Amino acid sequence: MIDVTLENFEAEVITASMSTPVLVDFWAPWCGPCKSLGPILEKAEVAYGGRFKLVKINSDDEQQLAQAFGVRSIPTCVLLKNGQPVDGFMGAVPESQLRQFLDRHVPGEDEVQSEAQLEQAEALLDSGDAQAALAALQEALAVNPANDDARYDYVRLLIELGELDAAAAALAPALVQIPRAIRFEALHQWHQALTFVQTDERGDWAPEQFDALIATNKRDFDARFAKARVLVAAGAWTEAMDELLEIIMRDKKWADEAPRKTYVALLDLLTPPKPKADPAAAGKTKGGIELVGRSATAEDPQAAMVSSYRRKLSMVLN
Repeated sequence: MIDVTLENFEAEVITASMSTPVLVDFWAPWCGPCKSLGPILEKAEVAYGGRFKLVKINSDDEQQLAQAFGVRSIPTCVLLKNGQPVDGFMGAVPESQLRQFLDRHVPGEDEVQSEAQLEQAEALLDSGDAQAALAALQEALAVNPANDDARYDYVRLLIELGELDAAAAALAPALVQIPRAIRFEALHQWHQALTFVQTDERGDWAPEQFDALIATNKRDFDARFAKARVLVAAGAWTEAMDELLEIIMRDKKWADEAPRKTYVALLDLLTPPKPKADPAAAGKTKGGIELVGRSATAEDPQAAMVSSYRRKLSMVLN
C-alpha cells in the first residue's frame, strides 16, 4: 500500500497500471467506514501476492484527484488497468465481496506465471535463442492453456522453425473456437501453404514453370494458387499476394474463397505488432484528468506496404 498525491499519481497509478491492476482507495481520516475498509484492502493486497497494487488517496488533501474521478462519497475504490478506470465500488464492502470484485479483474496465479513465461520468451527471442524461447512458450501454455498470446507466439515460432506437425497440434485448439480469431486463421493459412510445398509435387517448382501454364490459360487458378503458396513458403510475400489478387479479380468465390482467405492471412502476418501499452499514449481518465500527452509516430515501411495491399483487396472486392 502506498499513499498517492498529485505529484506521484502518474508514476504510482497510471504507469503502474500498465503492467499491474491498481486499486485506488479514496478515503479521509474522519471517515468511519474508511477505517473499517482499509485493513480489508491491505489484507487482500497481501493475499493476492502482488497481482494487484493498492494505493490510497486522501480525498481531503487531493481534491483535484477526487474530482477528476468523480468521487461523491467515501470510501470509493476505483480499479485501473492500462491507464484507464475499468470498475469500482463505493462503501465499506465485506471481504467476500471485495474478493469477488478483485477476481473479476485481477489475473489468477496461473495467468501471472504464464505471462511471466511469455515475457521471458520474448526476451529470449530478442537475444536470438529461439529454442529456449520455444521452451518458455510451451511452459506458458502448459500453465495456462487459455493464454492465446502465448499460443499464437508458440505456433508461429514452430512454423518458422519448420516444425509443422507440432505447430498443427498446438494450433488445433484455436481453430475450433467460434468465432475463429483472425490471427489464428492467418497461422492456419500459412501452415497450409507450407504443408502444400512439402507434400505436393509442384512444391519445388520454379515460378517460371507456373507462369508457362498461366500463359496458356489465365484462368488456371489452380496453377496460380499453387504458385502463390510456393511464393509464401519462399517468403516472397508481396509476389504471393499479387498472384492471389489475380485470382480474386477473376473469381472471388473460387475454391471456397481460399485465395482471399490466404491473402487476408498474409496481411495479418505482415502487420507490424502493436507497441505495448505506453503511459505516453494513455490519454485521459474517465474522470477527465490529463494523464500524459500523446505522440505521433510515422508509419513504417512495413505498415505502409500492408496498408497498400489492404486497399488493393478492398478495391477488388467492392
